[in-house]
Order: sequence, then structure tokens, then C-alpha cells
Amino acid sequence: MSYRSSHISAASAPGKVLLTGGYLVLDRHYTGTVFALDARIHVIVQQMRRTSRDAEEQTEAENIIVVRSPQFVDAVWEYTVQRCDNKGGVKVVQKGDGRRNPFVETSLSYALTYIGYIANSKDFGSLSITILADSDYYSETAFSKISGLQSPGRFVNFGVPLHEAHKTGLGSSAALVTALVSALGFHRTLPTEEIGQSRDKLHNLAQAAHCAAQGKVGSGFDVAAAVYGSCLYRRFSPSILESLGDVGDPGFEERLFAIVEDVDPKHPWDTECLDFGMKLPHGMQMVLCDVECGSQTPSMVRKVLEWRKQNQQEADQLWRDLQTNNERICLELKQLVQTPDREAASNFDDVRTLVQRSRALIRAMTQKTGVPIEPKVQTELLDAISDLDGVIGGVVPGAGGYDAIAVLIHDQADVIHRLNDFFDGWESKVEDDFGGKIGNVRLLGVRHGSAGLQIETLDIYSGWI
Repeated sequence: MSYRSSHISAASAPGKVLLTGGYLVLDRHYTGTVFALDARIHVIVQQMRRTSRDAEEQTEAENIIVVRSPQFVDAVWEYTVQRCDNKGGVKVVQKGDGRRNPFVETSLSYALTYIGYIANSKDFGSLSITILADSDYYSETAFSKISGLQSPGRFVNFGVPLHEAHKTGLGSSAALVTALVSALGFHRTLPTEEIGQSRDKLHNLAQAAHCAAQGKVGSGFDVAAAVYGSCLYRRFSPSILESLGDVGDPGFEERLFAIVEDVDPKHPWDTECLDFGMKLPHGMQMVLCDVECGSQTPSMVRKVLEWRKQNQQEADQLWRDLQTNNERICLELKQLVQTPDREAASNFDDVRTLVQRSRALIRAMTQKTGVPIEPKVQTELLDAISDLDGVIGGVVPGAGGYDAIAVLIHDQADVIHRLNDFFDGWESKVEDDFGGKIGNVRLLGVRHGSAGLQIETLDIYSGWI
């Protein structure tokens, strides 16, 4: 059977940096300052129509969904669509025995369940879905270096299987889930003329799908940034999603609808996202540096929460100290943005002091919990970078570990040159306290953004779809 493409929809969502509030943001008593980045995950949905003469004789069960990530080797997933009994929703089932992608699979099931419920139809036809990622989501490969030189553009071919690609820690799973459920929503039912009308619903849908895919109810700051952009974030109550159940459970589609539409009186959404589109002050920029290493965030989170539970009084004091300092950083950045005197606003000494104070508290958390939030090799690197002229300060963002570090700098070209020169000769000289090892340090091209979810035009995908 052959197919041809017809209607096409595309959406993108940004990555994130949780500059302050790492482990605090897991608790509703505390907040996190999350900045959206200009690196985005893109999802393009195409309706595929059968070209055979007997198309009208095909049954609903033969509709398929083919998902491709053409920047990677053999990154193709094919799914059949199952309509579950007893209002259990819509479940996609992967064909073949290849590697599963739980974030794609779960997002498809959740999005199609919601769309099918509000449209009162579970006949979606066959879909072709393409996923494209800006290059900074993954460390460079030998192939991508050549690919980028031969055909410069927004997207590069990494030349390796997806499971072999090393993520840089920008929040690819949250951006993927957000872009995927949104592109499907716009493709089928949601209005595209004014994205603001659908933003809250897509946030709720993406949070539900993302939590299900990762097997736990997370804080959700990464999904919030993917939808709303830069903001001051306070997490939602976990109870909102705990009673949802799984796709296929009786009544799942009704419960999902109530959560997405926020019409459940027992569990209303209480997420707080303040200062949408928050910006950095004039003359300040954020850069990220890939250290070619990586963290296992869920296991780190579990260990920190176990320590907090066993040392409640000591942990509460540390959490309060961090929250106070984080609030001061956020307030200082806001005041600098609002300062009309550009010369006065370019004095970032207070920000530098506050970032150093935050790092000292994070190192205390590292020592007390036995979790590599700021391991020694990252401390060594951040200390050395902070001594460079034009660097305000840096942190290991979010949950910490060995992901890319975030650095605030004076927004000047010579500072970028200075950092690149520094990284060319960088070699760690300390023995790490957690056995980590930093490889080549590379300044990523990603910068601070502000915008969240966007509907995209198709011209930027030339050659990829």
C-alpha cells in the first residue's frame, strides 16, 4: 500500500535551564527560576492518504503512525492504533521488536485519547511524524562535525543511533513531549490562529504525558518552560495526576479530559508560572558548556529526597537558605532589567556574589547527601571559568551532576572568544569525588530565549520532510 502526504502541521518547543531551585522545585513550598533556551525540538505531523483504488475498503484497524527522527541512524518507529473498550482511550502499539521510545509512545497515546474524546471520533487516519532537534541537544559526533560543514543549516545529521547519542541536558524529553502533543492537537482539533487559547490545555496534557512516560510525577518545570517560556515556577500538586491511571483503564479518557480541561473540582491545577517571557538584563547573556558526560537525574533525585526525609530539620534549613538566596537572584535580575540607566545596569557584581553563595549551598548539599550535584570536576571547571574576565558566574543547573553547565557572562564577543580559547586547552587536574570524568569541554551555540511553544512554518524543514 502506498501513501501520499496531505495536510501538514508543525510545532516546536524550547529547552530549558533551571538556573536556581534545583531540588527545591520538587516541593510546592519553593520556587525555581527557569529560562527557556533558543534551542528547540520540532515536530511535523503529516496526514497520509492511501493512493490505492480500494482505499475506501480499508478498515480503521489498518491506520498506522510512522515516527521518524532522521538525524539519527534507523530512528523509525511504526505504531498501530488501538481503540480501548470501556472508555479506556486510544493506545498505540509499536510494531516489531525494535527499541521502544516511551516518550513518543506515551505522547501519542495521550494526545490521541484527548483528541478523540473532544472530537467524538477515534478515526485519525494514517500519520507520518517527523522529529527534528536543534544540534545543541546532543554532543557533537565525528559525523555531525562533517555534516554541519557540508550542509550548514539548523539541523545536522548525527550519524549514530539515537541510543548512542549523548544528551547535553537541555530538556529534550519535555520539549519533545510538548511539541508532539501540541502538533497533533493543532493538526486535528485545536485552533492555530491564537495559540494562547490552547496553551493551558496543552500544558496540562504535556505534563500528564511526560509524567507517565518517565514513570513518576515530576516537578514539571521543564514542561512549563517548554509551553510558557522563561518563568518563575512553582510546581503543581502531585495529586492532580495520581488518580489518572493508565491508557486502557476503564474511564481513562474521561479522567484525562477532566485533567486537561481543568474541570475536576477535586484536583484543580495549581501550577504557578509567573513572569512569563522573563528576560536577562541588557548586557548579560547565558551560555552553556557541554562537558561530554552525563547524569542519571531520577536516581539522584531519589537519593536527595531520601536524605531530606531522614534529616528533616537540617534539610529544611538548607532548603530555606537556598530559597532565600534564589529569590534574591531573581529579584536582582528583574531590577536590572527594569533599570533605565544602562551603565548602572551593567554592574553585575551583586549577581556574581549571589551565584557564588548559591554554589556554596549546593556544595553543602552535595557533601551532606552524597549525591554529585556539584562534583569536584565541575567545581574545578566553574571556579576556573569564573576567574575569566567578563564571566559573571556559572552553575550546574537543575538537578546538577555532569550535564552542561550554565554560565552568565557579559554579552560581548571577546568573552565568547576568551571562553573558547580557555576550553581548547582545558584538562581537569582533580580526582572527582564521585568518579566522574569530564571529556572535551565545548561552548554550545544555544543562548537564552524567552518564548515557549510555537507554531512553525514549513520552510525551515526543507530537505528533512
